Amino acid sequence: MFSLDFFKTVRPGRFFRIPPLALLICLALPAPASPEVIGTVDTVFRLLSRDDDIVVEAFDDPDIPGVSCYLSRARRGGVKGMLGVAEDTSDASIECLCTGEVTVPERIRSGKADGERVFRKGTSLIFKSMQVVRFYDKRRDVIIYLVYSDRVVEGSPKNSITCVKVPAR
Repeated sequence: MFSLDFFKTVRPGRFFRIPPLALLICLALPAPASPEVIGTVDTVFRLLSRDDDIVVEAFDDPDIPGVSCYLSRARRGGVKGMLGVAEDTSDASIECLCTGEVTVPERIRSGKADGERVFRKGTSLIFKSMQVVRFYDKRRDVIIYLVYSDRVVEGSPKNSITCVKVPAR
């Protein structure tokens, strides 16, 4: 038989210190780029559930102000899609462009942040995700974005790439 004496010995207010601390830690960590859904186009009609569609999403590069990316990706419908357990296909396309004054931080210009993930979207319940990574071409002064899909065991060779020329100052 288990005893509940533990709860009697705990000082009042001790557990109330944890939520503010957790909130402070969450606010201190950098937030990943969150997508804004621009629109959808149905591709497969399903009578009693959500249709398969193509989703167009936009997100801003979290480290480079003035760069916005638009990502189109396939999304499965059906009952599994409605419940969030369907596995989306690896098809995606990306386009990034200057939407303001572009300032590339030194950490990125030096190449130390090459291959850094700027966006991630789960495309199955657990094992599959679509990611956007960034590279910087110092010689041409260009930012390169690559979208690809990966799994825990194996990824997909399907990918798309886009480049943003850093405007001269």
